[in-house]
Amino acid sequence: MNKRILVVTAATLVLGSCATPEPEKQEEVSMMKLSYPDTRMEEVSDTLWGTTVKDPYRWLEDDNAPEVKDWVQAQNGVTRSFLDSIPYRDAIRDRYEQLFNYEKVGSPFRVGDNYFISKNDGLQNQSVIYVRKGKEGEEEVFLDPNKLSDDGTVTASLMGASDDDKYMALTRNEAGSDWGEIRVMDIATKKETGDVLKWVKFSGASWYEDGFFYSRYPAPEEGDELSAENTFHKIYYHKLGTDQSEDRLIYMNEDAPNMYHWANATEDKKYLVLYASTGTDGYECHYMALDNQEAGFTPLFTGFENKSSVIEHIDGKFVVMTDIGAPKYRLVAIDPANPDESNWVELLPETDHLLESVSTAGGKFFATYLENANSKVYKLDYDGANKVAINLPDATGSAYGFGGEEEDETVFYMFTSFTYPSTIFEMNIASGESELYYAPELEFDPADFESKEIFYKSKDGTEVSLFIVHKKGLTLDGTNPTMLYGYGGFNVSLTPSFSTSNIILLENGGVYAMANLRGGGEYGEEWHKAGMLTKKQNVFDDFIAAGEYLIAEGYTSSERLAIAGGSNGGLLVGACMAQRPDLFQVAFPAVGVMDMLRYHKFTVGWGWIPEYGCADSSKVDFDNLYGYSPLHNLTDGTAYPATMVTTADHDDRVVPAHSFKFAARLQAAHSGDAPVVIRIEEKAGHGAGKPTSKVIDEQADKWAFMFMNMGVIPNY
Repeated sequence: MNKRILVVTAATLVLGSCATPEPEKQEEVSMMKLSYPDTRMEEVSDTLWGTTVKDPYRWLEDDNAPEVKDWVQAQNGVTRSFLDSIPYRDAIRDRYEQLFNYEKVGSPFRVGDNYFISKNDGLQNQSVIYVRKGKEGEEEVFLDPNKLSDDGTVTASLMGASDDDKYMALTRNEAGSDWGEIRVMDIATKKETGDVLKWVKFSGASWYEDGFFYSRYPAPEEGDELSAENTFHKIYYHKLGTDQSEDRLIYMNEDAPNMYHWANATEDKKYLVLYASTGTDGYECHYMALDNQEAGFTPLFTGFENKSSVIEHIDGKFVVMTDIGAPKYRLVAIDPANPDESNWVELLPETDHLLESVSTAGGKFFATYLENANSKVYKLDYDGANKVAINLPDATGSAYGFGGEEEDETVFYMFTSFTYPSTIFEMNIASGESELYYAPELEFDPADFESKEIFYKSKDGTEVSLFIVHKKGLTLDGTNPTMLYGYGGFNVSLTPSFSTSNIILLENGGVYAMANLRGGGEYGEEWHKAGMLTKKQNVFDDFIAAGEYLIAEGYTSSERLAIAGGSNGGLLVGACMAQRPDLFQVAFPAVGVMDMLRYHKFTVGWGWIPEYGCADSSKVDFDNLYGYSPLHNLTDGTAYPATMVTTADHDDRVVPAHSFKFAARLQAAHSGDAPVVIRIEEKAGHGAGKPTSKVIDEQADKWAFMFMNMGVIPNY
């Protein structure tokens, strides 16, 4: 089936305000037509719970098939021709590169007498890791990931130092894949030791004596590395200087292949704490005395209904952050000898606000709360006494860090907001006083913009928080191009953060809005559970209501409203554009979970069953998933928003087949003139570690696509 889309081109770049071009400015505009590639349809179907479900594009699931590779190239050709024809696309890219080109620094951390810090000079594809003796010592390059590949698609990050501060474990990932290799470097010589551990995924490196604990999968079949189901996640101990084949198996569950396992040693090296999970929701917790490993693990928490994490082992007790009896979480001390809940000692009771995290440094706890999705941090003693608020730069924003070791006298943290670039502070633990450590120098003034948080009502009357960011003095006349962003799942909290990409929108009179939808974690487990499983429709209703609010309040109109989200947020965008195609002008579903009936059959998709349910397991789940699955709810002859689906060929978390099938179905069903394209990044994955050059290209394409389909000419 050949369908045609209209592409706007111009002989010259016309600079104008952020508004519909005036008639005289359109004289240079001509029209050209592009055709979508033919996408073959097969007679393939499944019968689930008495319902026949057609799946004509299932052949697109085989990313190794030559026909699929040809389809990818053909689709990318159409997309690239379309995007490159937008007259101001290159000007947007030039401006974004200018905005992005400033030094970015990560928070330092101490290893013995050394301090490690990551830096990017502005446009390096990957940040470089430096080391220096003491805080004021001369910086030396410890590891430059940019030298590991010609195109910047190999990433490397530090995982943790040995107990004697002599060695550093690090992980390498290629082309954005979740698969990683653990390697070890000698800190003094800055040379690799030769230790190489393969097929590592979802793992840390927790050092103990002369090695470390880590998690990995069995090696997959050749050719199926990026799509085959991952099973039997195991914990091993690797002794430094030995081959991976000699690693000692610490834990596996032969009866439950679809489980995650990860472990870490307490700072005092008395216990190894093991977590086991059937997916991305609740998990069990077990512990083992490291001086008596033959005795094996003892359960501390069983079942998968709750989330309880051991923060540390202090004075003979496990300090645990838990949602048991506290959907907004609390902090308790548990004696391993008397672990019954009746013997718990409450250190921080549940409050009206989410206890997001607890860390330790310098003999103190640092407790981070979310108050209406904004960070509030408190320092307190190990017995819960002397709780003191940390003075953050602003009441609106997000704070990260506050972790360290028992002997540390200072701690580093970062603060950011929509109008406050990520800035590093160093705090004296005893006094609580903070000093500026690093603030970026920017090519624009963040003070030109403002943000606020409002609450709107969803379809069922539930109040939902929404952050709105725009240039100061914005006129609410319904003409402002607006990007509405959301996620709404997996207990993930969206909090204020700084984005140079959003400046492209804001400095052209646009509005950026971010909604804290049900399914997220901003307001605790009850908020999360109100948007999962059979209540998932609440998430879509919340997002749709956010768009309606922005229109009703004069921020924008349907003709100027775009929606965006990635991964579970890609599902959000796909479902909402299927349910309300009239409400949005532009849609950006990124690396989305689009086939809700088959998602669990690829890589670690089974891990999302606690969040979504499984169509194979019950009719209730099937009816629910089939009712909103983006792939299955597109209707022939419907005019959908202008859509740019984005995915990547090495995404082995949400496999690109989701986006392939959704784009093919959308192109077939769509009846309007708005373009429907798919942008498939090569040598990239789910998003983490994407090289700077690819980030800049992708964001330039996004804003050009949005502006063009809104009739907006940016001021570049």
